[in-house]
Amino acid sequence: MSSLDATPLLQVQDLRIAFDGHELVHGISFDIRPGEKLALVGESGSGKSISAMSLLRLVADAEVRGRATFEGRDLLALPERELRAVRGQDIAMIFQEPMTALNPLYTVGHQIAEVFQLKKGLSRREAWAKAVDRLRETGIPEPERRAHAYPHQLSGGQRQRAMIAMALAVEPRLLLADEPTTALDVTLRQQILELLAELQRKNGMAVLLITHDLHLVRKFADRVAVMEHGHVVEQGAVADIFAAPSHPYTRKLLDSRPVREVAEPVPAARQPLLQGGDLRVAYPIQKPGIRGWFSKGEFVAVKGADFALGSGRTLGVIGESGSGKSTLALAVLGLVRHQGELLVDGVSWRTANQAGHAAQKALRRKVQVVFQDPYSSLSPRMTIEEIVSEGLRFHETDLGPAERAQRVIDALAEVGLTEERFPGLLSRYPHEFSGGQRQRLAIARALIIRPEVLVLDEPTSALDVTIQKQVLSLLQRLQRELGLSYLLITHDVDVIRAMAHDVLVMKDGDIVEHGTVEQILEAPAHSYTQRLLAAAA
Repeated sequence: MSSLDATPLLQVQDLRIAFDGHELVHGISFDIRPGEKLALVGESGSGKSISAMSLLRLVADAEVRGRATFEGRDLLALPERELRAVRGQDIAMIFQEPMTALNPLYTVGHQIAEVFQLKKGLSRREAWAKAVDRLRETGIPEPERRAHAYPHQLSGGQRQRAMIAMALAVEPRLLLADEPTTALDVTLRQQILELLAELQRKNGMAVLLITHDLHLVRKFADRVAVMEHGHVVEQGAVADIFAAPSHPYTRKLLDSRPVREVAEPVPAARQPLLQGGDLRVAYPIQKPGIRGWFSKGEFVAVKGADFALGSGRTLGVIGESGSGKSTLALAVLGLVRHQGELLVDGVSWRTANQAGHAAQKALRRKVQVVFQDPYSSLSPRMTIEEIVSEGLRFHETDLGPAERAQRVIDALAEVGLTEERFPGLLSRYPHEFSGGQRQRLAIARALIIRPEVLVLDEPTSALDVTIQKQVLSLLQRLQRELGLSYLLITHDVDVIRAMAHDVLVMKDGDIVEHGTVEQILEAPAHSYTQRLLAAAA
């Protein structure tokens, strides 16, 4: 009997979720059968994540009604003691934000091993061995060493892999996966999908996939349910929905691939704004065993990189998680020690550091950054005015309060955030905005001191497809109007295609290929680049 003929593993009927009497999810219904993969898609704020978390009653202060029948038991009516036994054992969840979901005080190996100890009763030694095996299965490099790392010591993609390893530790019957591949590169996404498929074949695990990645839905899911403003507006087989969507909102989602609208800058006589020559970045690491008592080893994250970024151009850096992309960005920002040459508008970080605070300050003004995660890069305790004006208070200390506030208003208007749309805008806090709006705030904060180079570290990976398209269009417009240069760090080939003029391909700290975007995407010479592009097809 196929899974489509089987009794549903999970049957959700008329699910309604409200806060203080205000309903956000309006009576949605769907089924998941054993071994089936159902994708729940929609824009940020559509209600898809809160619907999944409410099935395990993980949303504080939520008023949840309806039924969620799992193997004959209504999850919404179970006593807390019984539901606690279901969580992690029968139903596991991969959360969207690994940096906030992982405990910063414990190593990732400890946190995964704890699941085996609590749910399977294994000894500490057995649980640790299982944890390392799970990390290896998710494709994390050097799993024995990474198991001893704390969450902050891992890249975004590696943290996501650790979260996946924890959720899959005891092979649950149902996996609730909230954006499980958001921070992962295209080849690793394929590894994770293959791992999930293997576990499905092994124990009939079903997956409820919450995602904004329609490419992932097409490759992975059996059925799809589309959510808009708390309603399921369309659901059916993936092939049918993608071939002939009936709802206008579904058609809008499918038409949301990034569009290339970049200007080809006129070659300038001035030297490149950013130049790297034989750039090398290494981190000290603990040697194993007794040797670590007497000397440190090193991990070389960037190995002799050469690159240049001209005025008004975008240099895209693409590669797998751990390839050295983000370390390269940190070096450009002057945040890690490096060897070799690294010039910002003709001045090296080494010279600026030797010259003192004033020289460092002048160089930092030229290079600003927009981080990957708009949730954690904005302080939750500061108002929007305080966040956006922070650079002015450091770089332009002679400004008065009124003039500073006007500069903030102007910067916010540049990124599409105005008092008319958001009354009381300057006194609001980040949690009052959606993910895409928070990323606009991060861009405004970076632009307010008028830098020449913006480092964009995965600026849209945490955003759904329609918001990603809007943010990329915003960045393209700002580049055309302000003449900005971008160093774009990404694992998304579609973003490279839409934004970049030139491309570096990185693998294990090496630049294996570089050229114009047309050369790299249309005629890649290196086998690694060919593999990346094939995985993204």
